[in-house]
Amino acid sequence: MENGKSRLQQTQDDVEELKDIMLDNLNKADERNEKLGELENRAEDLLERGKAFEKNTKQLKTQTESGNRRMRMLFIAVGVVGALIIVGLIIFAVV
Repeated sequence: MENGKSRLQQTQDDVEELKDIMLDNLNKADERNEKLGELENRAEDLLERGKAFEKNTKQLKTQTESGNRRMRMLFIAVGVVGALIIVGLIIFAVV
């Protein structure tokens, strides 16, 4: 009987140890799940920020190109006016 009781006690101890291991594994799985949820939230936030950044850079590019276009037109206008003045002076000097 003593041997049977010790085997029963050993089996109960093994079951208890297994139960503790399983509970620990479940807790770790829950922690991983929480961390994955946080990571997913951060990834979504990063994606939204990336989209906003892309939109802002496109707007800035458009504004910069528009400003550059205006400056080119201004330089061309100044050049044409300058050329007309020079041509006018040459014609006036010849006559």
